[in-house]
Amino acid sequence: MEENRKIAKEVIEAIGGKDNIQSVAHCATRLRIMVNDKDKINQEKVEDINKVKGAFFNSGQYQIIFGTGTVNRIYEEVSKLGLETKSASEQKVEAVKSGSKFQRAIRTFGDVFVPIIPVLVATGLFMGLRGLIMQDQILALFGLSTEDISENFILFTQVLTDTAFIFLPALVAWSTFRVFGGTPIIGLILGLMLVSPSLPNAYDVAGGSAEAITILGFIPVVGYQGSVIPAFIAGILGAKLERVIRKRVPEVLDLIVTPFLTLLVMIILSLLVIGPIFHSVEQGILTVATSVLSWPLGISGLLIGGLNQLIVITGVHHVFNMLEIQLLSEFKNNPYNAIVTCSVAAQGGAALAVGLKTKSAKLKALALPSSFSAFLGITEPAIFGVNLRYGKPFIMGLIGGGVGGFLASILGLKATGMAVTVIPGILLYLNGQVLQYILVNVVAIAVAFALTWMFGYSDKMKKEIEQ
Repeated sequence: MEENRKIAKEVIEAIGGKDNIQSVAHCATRLRIMVNDKDKINQEKVEDINKVKGAFFNSGQYQIIFGTGTVNRIYEEVSKLGLETKSASEQKVEAVKSGSKFQRAIRTFGDVFVPIIPVLVATGLFMGLRGLIMQDQILALFGLSTEDISENFILFTQVLTDTAFIFLPALVAWSTFRVFGGTPIIGLILGLMLVSPSLPNAYDVAGGSAEAITILGFIPVVGYQGSVIPAFIAGILGAKLERVIRKRVPEVLDLIVTPFLTLLVMIILSLLVIGPIFHSVEQGILTVATSVLSWPLGISGLLIGGLNQLIVITGVHHVFNMLEIQLLSEFKNNPYNAIVTCSVAAQGGAALAVGLKTKSAKLKALALPSSFSAFLGITEPAIFGVNLRYGKPFIMGLIGGGVGGFLASILGLKATGMAVTVIPGILLYLNGQVLQYILVNVVAIAVAFALTWMFGYSDKMKKEIEQ
């Protein structure tokens, strides 16, 4: 208790005192502080505080990594010192106002798609499990073959694996309305309208078993099952339209008129204008992405695996959530995940090398848990707490990620889901790719570890950097 109070006081002093602090919040692992002037932060002093595993400025907040459990205790002590405390979500709204227009746009983009990811992760795991169960070798263990699997069982698995993607526009429109200040339930209904059974099913039209409805002689109208961008654009415009209408409608009529006009105008726009235009845009993006991912000789894996964590540092990596969703929706697989997971694993390998090589007890206590965190798919502690701090380990991690990504591309690895990587990511490769997946991760870790051990870190370098 006394130690945590001392740490809280040291944190406040190191970031410029109480007068430099607007508010304090925390998440599962980090203390998140809104400051008035980030130039007053003494970075070295913060990093030298006991129990601090790294600190960095991101998304308008100064974030200090303490780790699970510890951060709650430090937060309690900080709040007792008279500082304004807020929930993480309240502070996030505050932080959104900071940064450039591009940073705010990317942050908003992430806010739309991040809440959808858990159900897509679950769907990917269902796909992986089905792939495992349906393998001939697994069925043979129970004296079965694929011919023995009942149609009802297949139907049940399709409910688990297909539902989220069939109704994806509803999820996207709901989340977009929520982020842009509309009523989420109106967004949900608008999204459901885009996949109404009354419209020709998009998958059937693509397969040739159904035809699009033609309106005005040239506008094709179909359902938008599995589509992302049309629902996203419709959600933005719909939320803004709802707010405009609500301001002009008398309160006594608001309950009836606002949702009626919003849905009427938006479904007409969505089916006749937004849908046809932005579905074509979506297909164009998908074509470019699949073309890049299919570059020969593992070039795409080398580039993406090598550069991914640079993108993570900028905070704009959420843009690629949409790409992964599109890949899964269209092809039911995700080659991007296998490449990216190598970049994550490699940063863990570099941090592990630092932790095992250093004689500094404090750095060892920071680097080893950070590397394990990266092996669970979370690279921020390793990147900001260790690898970037000393520079070369981060570069060695990039090289390891490139080598692993190259191998993943050569082997043609394709995940059944998204958003989980390294050790948890094994669950996305149960469809006969587990050994190859483990191999590419081990290679990425080994390359980053070896390069960091030999060329990327020494305690002499640590002393020079910290002088």
